[in-house]
Amino acid sequence: MQTSWQHTTVLLDEAVDALVTDPDATYIDATFGRGGHSRLILSRLSPDGRLVAFDKDPVAVAESAKVGDARFSIRHQGFRHLGDLPPACAAGVLMDLGVSSPQIDNPERGFSFRFDGPLDMRMDTTRGESVAEWLATAEVQQIAEVVRDYGEERFALPVAKAIVARRQERGPVSTTTELAGLVAGAVKTREPGQNPATRTFQALRIFINAELEELQQALEASLSVLQPGGRLVVISFHSLEDRIVKQFIAKHSKEVYDRRAPFALPQAMKLVALDRIKPSAAEVEANPRARSAIMRVAERTATV
Repeated sequence: MQTSWQHTTVLLDEAVDALVTDPDATYIDATFGRGGHSRLILSRLSPDGRLVAFDKDPVAVAESAKVGDARFSIRHQGFRHLGDLPPACAAGVLMDLGVSSPQIDNPERGFSFRFDGPLDMRMDTTRGESVAEWLATAEVQQIAEVVRDYGEERFALPVAKAIVARRQERGPVSTTTELAGLVAGAVKTREPGQNPATRTFQALRIFINAELEELQQALEASLSVLQPGGRLVVISFHSLEDRIVKQFIAKHSKEVYDRRAPFALPQAMKLVALDRIKPSAAEVEANPRARSAIMRVAERTATV
């Protein structure tokens, strides 16, 4: 029996309000997920408007068939491939960096310590190495570095040592429950309201999917595909992502002077920062997963 896992889109109206400025234009939903943002974007477009979506999750691509709108198309690719689109083709790019609830809640995907399942965590299950496969051969220092850098976990080294010790004694860890148990034994202090495995699971998911590298590539590509006046709207869910988005917008929204040529004109800004929005108290109460979301909005200038 196929279970249907529900997903509640975070900052739905706020994101689409910020994104869509011209109903006749082309927009990009760089992270289709379960299509919440895409459906609302389409409802705001005229018959001449277009929406191009990206998603590397085959389940999401299959879900997109339900959209049933000739103005809509999807690519089974991660959003690092934004740059494959023609220059200045879009009036807006939306990136929702959250893992969708159906991905988290489906034990077979291995994203959550709350359900027992294979330790996979790949966004695209058709290619690449699973977390279990990587942990089966990774050295202590490699694991510790990933857990520390991507999970900001203070006990990264004890976690890594526990994973490798278990591998040497009884074979590699292969399920989410096994990993969560190992981490719980290694993390000596508890954060209020947070499972001790939270940071380690986040770190391994980010690493195995190269999420931060892909985000950086997608942000750079957005400068190419956005038309002058086009909007960049990014929703992030943890500090590592938000820091990258914040620094990217800041870097491109100030004039840069070349100190070696003091009389030369400054390098012009490519973006104007417009807004930073967090979910309302009512949204967080209705959907607790929204509590860490931050949405940043910027507008493309006419600078090439």
